[in-house]
Amino acid sequence: MKWDRETLIRWDKENFWHPFTQMKVYREEGGIIFERGEGVYLWDIDGKRYIDAISSLWCNVHGHNHPKLNKAIEDQLKKVAHTTTLGSSNIPAILLARRLIEISPEGLNKVFYSEDGAEAVEIALKMAYHYWRNRGEDRKVFVTFSEAYHGDTIGAVSVGGIDLFHGTYRDLLFETIKLPSPYLYCKENFGELSQTCSEDLLMKLDEVLRARRDVVAVVMESGIQAAAGMLPYPKGFMKGVREITKKHGVLMIVDEVATGFGRTGTMFYCEQEGITPDFMCLGKGITGGYLPLAVTLTTDRVFSAFLGEFGEAKHFYHGHTYTGNNLACAVALANLEVFDEEKTLEKLTPKIEHLNRRLKEFWDLEHVGDVRQLGFMAGIELVKNREKGEPFPYGERMGFRVARKCWEKGVFLRPLGDVMVLMMPLVIEKDQIDEVIDVLKGAIAEIPVL
Repeated sequence: MKWDRETLIRWDKENFWHPFTQMKVYREEGGIIFERGEGVYLWDIDGKRYIDAISSLWCNVHGHNHPKLNKAIEDQLKKVAHTTTLGSSNIPAILLARRLIEISPEGLNKVFYSEDGAEAVEIALKMAYHYWRNRGEDRKVFVTFSEAYHGDTIGAVSVGGIDLFHGTYRDLLFETIKLPSPYLYCKENFGELSQTCSEDLLMKLDEVLRARRDVVAVVMESGIQAAAGMLPYPKGFMKGVREITKKHGVLMIVDEVATGFGRTGTMFYCEQEGITPDFMCLGKGITGGYLPLAVTLTTDRVFSAFLGEFGEAKHFYHGHTYTGNNLACAVALANLEVFDEEKTLEKLTPKIEHLNRRLKEFWDLEHVGDVRQLGFMAGIELVKNREKGEPFPYGERMGFRVARKCWEKGVFLRPLGDVMVLMMPLVIEKDQIDEVIDVLKGAIAEIPVL
């Protein structure tokens, strides 16, 4: 197909419906069209270079165009690109399942593949519900938290809690019990993420599970509500949730889609809390940002509830065409090898400390209302008036205006509303972190004239 620059831009606006994008605005303003990448950098069709400060929506880990990851795909492509796993298997899927079990919290011994994080959560919800049905128990209710985000399929939306994203579909959703967002609850009632706050919210969860005998599972993101604007939990909160779910015999589903594969400083945030949930959902960084892949890990106990004679129809009736895709699993295996070979997590610790020091500088800016961080994940919240806690009107799109100013300076960002998100590739160097911080600070300082 032949094209030139202007034709490509026109086709993009006319034919490509972009996700989470108001297309009227996009067709008026346009966006960046990327052509290639190398390391932490991306180049657009005009040859302009950008630091990829959001890891291409939180999934790139070791940088773009990594030779080992490229080779893994090339080698597998010479064998076979895809074979079904409905009643058959393939070598990369088997090896990856084994490797994931080795690095995951002890007890998560079964791996179910899908293509993205929302599907991984949807699968966990269906498995959990089906688990109780196979055990002869009628349980239908999930407990989750306000401001939660688990993806955009109907089940994942049902256990979500961001009204801007989910409110339109309310009539399609199933019932859930929503507890307050841990971060917002702590800030509003205690002013900080304190032990007292954590205990108070855990008491509310305990009361709910004591009163209701129809709860399937508690569903929560791991360590931080990322899509809500980087809202971290109090330290130890997840461990408390795990103890209460065990006490009441309720399943626990942990969504590590955004936090997994090093984003919080360890391979999975569950490690920092010392817990093994009944389900752990992974996606995004699993292939290093190369191909769509996600997994739902669970326990032998859950798996065993689906075993039986064929005629009993106990098996899990769920699957996708590309479940356990050969190419995706091959590059995911290589991704984990790079973690070991390049000592990615060991090298990350000083970068997290450096980022923490630089983030403190944002408090000097009058339009910054909050600065939040968990490991290598950060959010800088923009406000119209910090003293009054007054946000910018939604229609002003201040976050996007700041982001576009950063684009001009060669830093690619995608905000969450008026929260400027930093989710850089784990391989980024300190001087590149400094460039990102300096550009973003400069853009925020220009807010009065934007």
